[in-house]
Amino acid sequence: MRAISILIVDDRPENLLALEQVLESPELMIVRANSGQEALEKTLDHEFALILLDVQMPVMDGYETAALLRGNKRTKNIPIIFVTAATKERSQVFRGYGSGAVDYLFKPLEIDVLKSKIKIFLELYHQRQLLEEKTRELDAKVLELETLQSKLEESNEKLRQLSSLDGLTDIPNRRFFDETMIREWQRGTRSQKPLSMILADIDHFKAFNDAYGHVLGDDCLKRVAKGLKKSILRDVDTIARYGGEEFAAILPETDETGAVLIIQRMLESIKNLEIDHRASPTANHVTVSFGLSTMVPNKDLRPTQLIESADSALYLAKNSGRNTYTIS
Repeated sequence: MRAISILIVDDRPENLLALEQVLESPELMIVRANSGQEALEKTLDHEFALILLDVQMPVMDGYETAALLRGNKRTKNIPIIFVTAATKERSQVFRGYGSGAVDYLFKPLEIDVLKSKIKIFLELYHQRQLLEEKTRELDAKVLELETLQSKLEESNEKLRQLSSLDGLTDIPNRRFFDETMIREWQRGTRSQKPLSMILADIDHFKAFNDAYGHVLGDDCLKRVAKGLKKSILRDVDTIARYGGEEFAAILPETDETGAVLIIQRMLESIKNLEIDHRASPTANHVTVSFGLSTMVPNKDLRPTQLIESADSALYLAKNSGRNTYTIS
């Protein structure tokens, strides 16, 4: 266990020696200073549990020294006991307390009283050190908990994102689509702005799987998903895998004209993929059919009506030769 440091300050060496002999203990490290200036210098090199400070010293007396110690952030909380042979007049005692002393001892010193008071202040020092240690431990625990909380939130966010993505195409899944549709419908009801929805279906996809196999079928789905996503330019727009070879786009605050422009970009994007499809009666490459519906949401309508309307448009597009779009 580290020894506790006590500073004794007196301009007379014999008084310092007498105090040191009285206080000598394996648990204590006694540091001497023979002036107020030296006392201030000693506080730069040591952490003191207590200072025994003589009042009557030349150049800088005990009151001045105590006031300077109290004015320093590093030393302001060190208990100071004045040791003095001066009169016990009340004004002098009050001056000492005003300078920052916590107690007085009068010469000639009563050894038992001195040791008793020092014991009390050392116990207070131990308690303060223990409290500071516990506070540091608590701060460390709080920091650890905050770090764990941050990691947990990060993990939950990653889990939420993963649970919202389609495992094959890496775009939002049907669950995310359903949640987004409800949210955008409610927002459109408040803003009274149009909400457009596009349903897309890969033409003759069963024939593609039969001709090329499911591995290339999965690759086709990935490439089509990427091509459709590339055609969505705004962050507020959503493209999701609706199911099987079907995809859906939710376009907030987008009218029919704006939605048609997006479909045209999608058609061009899928064409540029140039995915061979020799089993397709529509073209020698993979094509996609689209259905579009636009509504201004209100409380008398339901989001399912927008979905059903887009689905009806998609049905018409597939019956109109595919690789095209219709509007419902």
